[in-house]
Amino acid sequence: MAEHKKNIAVMTSGGDSPGMNAVVRAVVRTAIYLGCNAYCVYEGYEGLVRGGSYIKQMGWEDVRGYLSEGGTLIGTARCMAFFEREGRLQAAKNMVLNGIDALIICGGDGSLTGADRFRGEWPSLLEELVSKGELDKKRIEPYKHLNIVGLVGSIDNDLSGTDATIGAYSALSRICEMVDYIEATASSHSRAFVIEVMGRHCGWLALMAAVATGADFLFIPEKPREDNWKEEMCQVIKQHRSMGKRKTIVIIAEGALDKHGNKISPSMVKDLLADKEGLGLDTRITTLGHVQRGGSAVAYDRMLGTLQGVEAVKAVLEATPETETCFVAITENKIARKPLMAAVKETKEVAKLIEAQRFNEAMALRDTEFSDQYKSYAMSANTGFGGEVKVKESEKMRIGFINVGAPAGGMNAAIRAGVAYCRARGHEPVAIHNGFAGFARHHGDVPLGAVRSFDWLEVDGWASKGGSEIGTNRELPEESGMELIASLIKKYKFDALFLIGGFEAFHAIAQLRKARSQYPSLCIPFTLLPATISNNVPGTEYSLGSDTCLNELVAYCDKIKQSASATRRRVFVIETQGGRSGYIALLAGLSVGASAVYIPEEGISLQMLTADVVHLKEVFAKDKGQTRAGRLVLINEKASRTYNAKLIADIMRDEAHGRFESRDSIPGHVQQGGVPSPMDRCRAVRLAIKCIQHLEKFGPKGYDRPEEIAQDSFTASVIGIKGADVVFSSMQDLEENETDWKNRRPTAAHWMAMKSIVDILGGRPDYPAPVQTLEGLVAKDAKRGLIAK
Repeated sequence: MAEHKKNIAVMTSGGDSPGMNAVVRAVVRTAIYLGCNAYCVYEGYEGLVRGGSYIKQMGWEDVRGYLSEGGTLIGTARCMAFFEREGRLQAAKNMVLNGIDALIICGGDGSLTGADRFRGEWPSLLEELVSKGELDKKRIEPYKHLNIVGLVGSIDNDLSGTDATIGAYSALSRICEMVDYIEATASSHSRAFVIEVMGRHCGWLALMAAVATGADFLFIPEKPREDNWKEEMCQVIKQHRSMGKRKTIVIIAEGALDKHGNKISPSMVKDLLADKEGLGLDTRITTLGHVQRGGSAVAYDRMLGTLQGVEAVKAVLEATPETETCFVAITENKIARKPLMAAVKETKEVAKLIEAQRFNEAMALRDTEFSDQYKSYAMSANTGFGGEVKVKESEKMRIGFINVGAPAGGMNAAIRAGVAYCRARGHEPVAIHNGFAGFARHHGDVPLGAVRSFDWLEVDGWASKGGSEIGTNRELPEESGMELIASLIKKYKFDALFLIGGFEAFHAIAQLRKARSQYPSLCIPFTLLPATISNNVPGTEYSLGSDTCLNELVAYCDKIKQSASATRRRVFVIETQGGRSGYIALLAGLSVGASAVYIPEEGISLQMLTADVVHLKEVFAKDKGQTRAGRLVLINEKASRTYNAKLIADIMRDEAHGRFESRDSIPGHVQQGGVPSPMDRCRAVRLAIKCIQHLEKFGPKGYDRPEEIAQDSFTASVIGIKGADVVFSSMQDLEENETDWKNRRPTAAHWMAMKSIVDILGGRPDYPAPVQTLEGLVAKDAKRGLIAK
């Protein structure tokens, strides 16, 4: 007897969220690739109960174009019938009739709780269907066990156990975009705005928006204000206004409460700000509403939905009748399966604790990032009101801030957070303008030298600014003159250096560390916050600016793909930046559904190109005009010494023999982005504060104890996200064990595991791997025929 072929269904339920379509696409194509039948249940649980045309088998091409669409293309609806056993009985019957015994559900905690209950009742539902004569025993035999996997699709980011839910960062992006617009008019008229965002029981959107935009005050359900919140808010805003700020932004979650559980409404806050006997500010209320849910998913949500969709298919195939119902989560950068009901229970517990006014316990149940960000916000936005205790006079440090390398989104947000923390603790933050080149050549310029103190009023407005306000330069300390740099560090009495930048900044710290034995003034702590669109700094899986770059590139590719689809048989070959790291090309390929991605880590060969051209010919031959058949191919700028975007487009055009068209397109420096993404801004704040706290541990005047500083390997360090943790790595260890100096990238690329997913979901067939290039003596010997290589 032939083995029963697995039928896997996917459905979206609850409130829609950007990224759900990426889940549907990933589940359908992964299921088909793994030899299963894929089904979509339209209109959520309502479709499951109704059956018939609401449950549809899907083909590979049916989910084409899904990635760039907002909302959910298979629909979602509230279903009262599913709350009753009769409704679940009908749903079970429809699943058996369609041969489905594995269900992947993307929705909120309510939808996932319903799914777990459905699974628990499954055997009894089948028995009842048999006893009623609606199905016979033979029919239900292959479907005795139901496997369910959950994916969390929610803009509120309110499920415990995962750092991000699908759609949360897209919603945050909409909010920040709106707040940035509002700030311009607020500043023009010197107004105050009270902005209400979604979040009845979870303040994640409000908190992250406040961190990303540098809002003046914040109200969230988990951390209600004390009885004196009115006085506190007025005091903070009065202080900000007295410093010269022309605008006031207050962000309030729709579930905001005081510590007695009483609702704090936007109108209450507005009346307080506008009170003529108090601040007397011209105040407006803006409720963002459903605009927060709308629009296409940002790159992160497309990636998250895709990777979690692939993992969900693997999970249902590996599940046994005894396997606990799981959901797919992400912690920092790591995708993992976790028990569903434990997370749901913890989530509901938060709401109960808030209702019971046990707010500290509710806060403790939120993830580490949430509490970290709250502390960061309290300290960076409300200078002097974050509860930070100033250090003793003898422990105060003079910390130099310097950007090295190309500009990247989030650099300014990181500097703003670091400066705010230094001010709160009593340290002296000092800007070194235009990198080491500016330090060496313009430190003593009159009237403005490259070394000068920060003006907080100016810095406070940097939260949402792109580029680098203190300038940046690729020059390394040895190029500037190490002796000169060492003497300047001594002259300006720096106790520590905080570097923000890419591989050049990494290289700079390596040079400074090695020069300590010659120059005692360099025996001070250095730490690096990686910021580069290339994401090629050893010691971290994430760099500031890479998310901003991906969003810009994905938006660009969406427009190009629209053009390619409109003209039907056309392929666009798009060249991405990234140096010798293929991160940006690969992640963009994942987010836009590229047909092929060429990266330096793998290389390009003529055989590979031939296989891709043959595949594209077959694809277009099958297309009869009914599908939107535009295609994208992405190539990293240094994937090959010979093959560039134009040449590949020309080869494809020539080899197509009129079957399809091809064009090349180069977005260039557009990829560095304008306004940094909310993720880059929020992570910049959190990581920058951790960096200054790390430097603090070593205290001032390290040059007076050179041996102690030199012997502690963590006095020269890199902060990074590795797997599920935020960690500091010693430069010495990274230099010796994790750095590919020749290619300016880490020796191991954590993201290379995604390459096969990009190829599978893009429908790319197997291709011959390029032969590795021989170098040095081995190459010479091979040319002479001395070795067979």
